[in-house]
Amino acid sequence: MKKILFLIILFAFAVILPISSQGKTEMKRPKILGVAHIALYVKSMDQARAFYKDFLGFAEPYSLKKNNSNELALTYFKINDRQVIEIFPEKTPNSDRLYHFAVETDDAEAMRQYLKSKGIKVPDKTPTGRTGNFNYFVTDPNGIICEIVQYTDDGWTMQNFGKDIPDTRISTHMSHVGIMTANLDSAMKFYRDILGFKETWRGSSNGTVLSWVNLKVPDGDDYIELMLFDKEPSADRKGTMNHICLVVDDVASSAKILQDRKLPEGCKLPTQMKTGINRKRQINYYDGDGTRIEIMEPKTVDGLSVPSSTAPVPKVVK
Repeated sequence: MKKILFLIILFAFAVILPISSQGKTEMKRPKILGVAHIALYVKSMDQARAFYKDFLGFAEPYSLKKNNSNELALTYFKINDRQVIEIFPEKTPNSDRLYHFAVETDDAEAMRQYLKSKGIKVPDKTPTGRTGNFNYFVTDPNGIICEIVQYTDDGWTMQNFGKDIPDTRISTHMSHVGIMTANLDSAMKFYRDILGFKETWRGSSNGTVLSWVNLKVPDGDDYIELMLFDKEPSADRKGTMNHICLVVDDVASSAKILQDRKLPEGCKLPTQMKTGINRKRQINYYDGDGTRIEIMEPKTVDGLSVPSSTAPVPKVVK
């Protein structure tokens, strides 16, 4: 009899525990598998093609036209079967180059409902985009647009699987994207507490002030890098902070390949190869609009883990 009573109580707890104090069942967050793309504004599509296609070697598998128009709306440069760089014609000259970034989920509709339950503004339903994938925008507390994407079997991404991945690609993986962040606390509440990202490293460029925080997606190895600042950066600085990181096995070999290609006119010269604060070798390149493309090795030069930092957090930009 005691055993039966114990099982009844155990079952009751199993039913009650998922219930919140408001009497609603806590929703389970769907998986976030990786960084799907970054979207950038450019002043010249020809210059962008010269950089991302001819120089970095990525294929341009498809583009979209504006509705009822022959005018280009955006184009795609494919890094691998699950990652692309989206390029949009600029709307305002000399404006911020970052439009948005995207993460891939295994269930966009469940993610929409989950985010709504956490008080995040979401669309009324999950739409199907023009490329056939499920996607919608949410905005983080610092004003950065984060797109939620689910690849469908009928979408262009999966239909193009295994295609348009030439040997000319300087890299086959975008390990992270860097996004400017003024308020770290609010960003952590969104990405860590709600979306489930996990902090892997925080570092300082000068040893006194915290400069960046790396947050890995909960169900993959890709990450975002929160680039912190205490006052509004210049346009050039914004292009350096909002950035893309492309992984290569050997930076020196990749640099030699790129030296033999023509750097498009209007692009700043790359930096010298160096070992970063994270003890990984890297070189920085810049597209024609000043957006930094970090070419970096996946491992530290000494094989040790990346160091941590306990530097103070900069103040919030008002």
